[in-house]
Amino acid sequence: MQARVGDQLVVEGKHVGDSRREGEVVEVRGADGGPPYVVRWSDGHEGLTFPGPDAHVHPQG
Repeated sequence: MQARVGDQLVVEGKHVGDSRREGEVVEVRGADGGPPYVVRWSDGHEGLTFPGPDAHVHPQG
């Protein structure tokens, strides 16, 4: 997975009924755009994130 500052990180719910989480990548700490990322989630929370297989990146358009 690769991301740049400004890209959207989307994490799908793992279980039926779980909501999807979306946030903006505000910092990339891995080499060559790799994780971990600092993400500002849609609820305003900001944190260091190591995305799993249920996550994908929407490039800044």
